[in-house]
Amino acid sequence: MTPTHEQSAIKATYFSIVGNASLAIVKWLAGFFGNSYALIADAIESTTDIFASLLVLFGLKYAERPADKNHPYGHGKIEPLITFLVVGFLITSATVIAYKSIQNIGVPHELPEAWTLIVLGLIIIWKEISYQIVLKKSKETNSSSLKADAWHHRSDAITSVSAFIGISIALYFGKGYESADDWAALFASAFILYNSYLIFRPALAEIMDEHVYDDLISLIREESLMVDGVIGTEKCFVRKAGMKYHIDLHVTVDATLTVKRGHEIAHNLKDTLKHKLPQLGHILIHIEPDK
Repeated sequence: MTPTHEQSAIKATYFSIVGNASLAIVKWLAGFFGNSYALIADAIESTTDIFASLLVLFGLKYAERPADKNHPYGHGKIEPLITFLVVGFLITSATVIAYKSIQNIGVPHELPEAWTLIVLGLIIIWKEISYQIVLKKSKETNSSSLKADAWHHRSDAITSVSAFIGISIALYFGKGYESADDWAALFASAFILYNSYLIFRPALAEIMDEHVYDDLISLIREESLMVDGVIGTEKCFVRKAGMKYHIDLHVTVDATLTVKRGHEIAHNLKDTLKHKLPQLGHILIHIEPDK
């Protein structure tokens, strides 16, 4: 049995939760015993990522609920709302990292241990692989919250890269450059904030039903013209809810046709679009007479 988009997205989220939990433990231990605040800052982000991934999991499971009397279009709008909460976690972790980094910059402390670079190198590779895996799943499933979760992995990889650079500078130049580690953590917090905006903007567009689906509309018009009886297409509105796209489509038919025949064309068109474009959810077809 082929897994649904929802099931695929949920599996990807479990992958994120297990990965983030494991890496958070490794980073906390390496940061503490390796005298690296950049690694501890990295661990803070991974810890918040665990909770963010749990939120994404909740959102995906809730979005799976079928349409009901109170939610005729289903429960998919929970996804962008969850994305907003995930962004909140990102902003919170960036703020905490920035605050602690600024505090540590002016405080004398020991140089990081050289072995922390090996730990960071392995973390960077793993987080980039995780980003690619989860991002691919987000594209396959049209999930905005899963995309936000993927960017958590990329943000984590970037903070690890900055930590790697900061520790390398501190170790290479030695005494007097201990704060390079903290400056690296500060840079990482700025990058996390920037990514927060990149994640927030598409989710806002989704919840506001912004017109950003020109490519999909072109496909809908193309497939519609292949259906017998459809002369042309007029208005086409698309809005996204969860992993599905709901559409309102106006098509023109021969003005002399009976109401029954127009109804049959509308049903054939709806079935065709459902088959050709499985990402579509609710489809409303409005028949217009050809002038």
